[in-house]
Amino acid sequence: MKIAITTRGYKAPERLKTYINDKMKRLDRFSDKILDMDAVLSYEKLDQVVEFKLRINNKKIFVKERSEDIFKSIDRAVDNLERQVAKVKEKFKEHDKKKIVDMVEP
Repeated sequence: MKIAITTRGYKAPERLKTYINDKMKRLDRFSDKILDMDAVLSYEKLDQVVEFKLRINNKKIFVKERSEDIFKSIDRAVDNLERQVAKVKEKFKEHDKKKIVDMVEP
């Protein structure tokens, strides 16, 4: 999985980048079909905002979380991503279970 981290208005410290990379490794256990992920970190007034854009095959998942602490925002966003990725994975499984039956006319 390719991870791109972008910050708006400040330079992210290295420990913040490693924290995001460690959290994104948790998503690998849900789906191995994750192609890439974009993380945008910014400030909006007093809140610190995290936006994640995830691409799984032909699906795109977007999550935006805000709080007074950037690490709390990241944790909330990753939890939300886990739920959505699990839901997408379940839909793929259900789709694989469907069988196409040939109709034979007498």
